[in-house]
Amino acid sequence: MAHQYDLIIVGGGPIGLACAIEAQKKNLKYLIIEKGAIVNSIFNYPLYMTFFSTAERLEIGDIPFNCLAPKPGRQEALEYYRNIHRYFNFNIHLFEKVTGINKIQKSLFEVFTDKSQYQSKNIVIATGFYDIPIQMNVKGEELPKVRHYYKEAHEYAFRNVLVVGANNSSVDAALECWRKGANVTMVIRKNEINSRVKYWVKPDIENRIAEGSIKAYFESNITEIRNNEVEIETPNGKVTIENDFVLALTGYKPDLNFLENIGIELSNDELKIPIYNTETMETNVKGLFLAGVVCGGMQTHKWFIENSRIHANMIVDYIVSQ
Repeated sequence: MAHQYDLIIVGGGPIGLACAIEAQKKNLKYLIIEKGAIVNSIFNYPLYMTFFSTAERLEIGDIPFNCLAPKPGRQEALEYYRNIHRYFNFNIHLFEKVTGINKIQKSLFEVFTDKSQYQSKNIVIATGFYDIPIQMNVKGEELPKVRHYYKEAHEYAFRNVLVVGANNSSVDAALECWRKGANVTMVIRKNEINSRVKYWVKPDIENRIAEGSIKAYFESNITEIRNNEVEIETPNGKVTIENDFVLALTGYKPDLNFLENIGIELSNDELKIPIYNTETMETNVKGLFLAGVVCGGMQTHKWFIENSRIHANMIVDYIVSQ
């Protein structure tokens, strides 16, 4: 017989952990199921990534996040969330992937994973959005030299590197690779660096482009990627440049198919925003809740750790009230 819980939380990121903290406080029998490591998306960030937020805005469970620098980096965040687990001793299954969720009774769900199956009265989906890269849909995108995730600059040193995009991840990668000796070119769809780029980094990239250290094609798109070169459509016509690596840091999206498969309705426009009650975070499926970034559908810049921590209280307070 499957193990039965009051609450199963799918996703062991900061918001999933915040939900578990609230469940513990209210003595709910809960389980977190995470397909990778604890706070897996932060683990997959670039090694030297710095958060936009200050440390206290990333705190959960009223546990202070002490950080010497003005803004914490990836390493400090991993340390903090590991310490959160040490403190609360979560009931968490790591490296276990949820493959399906079915409602089997009015107030009971069956949860299937690649390792086991469980039953729960309530489910929280807190899976974030870092799972599926947004494809460029150009010829050659499947080549091994094309990367949708960036970890560190060393392997790109002294090579011809093309960075796609003008958001935080693209700008960080372009600057790091250039500083490690790469010949960096950027391809940017709009006519400027994104206004959301970290305010202390934006002048740096703009100055590097202005002085010619980093070449940038604005209002441009890649049309084809080949083994040793890339073709770019620019306002002045097609350009072909020598190339060893393409960092296609074009953004990521939540697993919308998974949401639809478990019965959650999405808005019928390109934003694909899940339908949920903004006061309780309950979806159109009774007992099935959303928390964190996944609530925004394709609007992945709407919810962050700092403004969605509150979802945990809203969900657990509502479950207890029922």
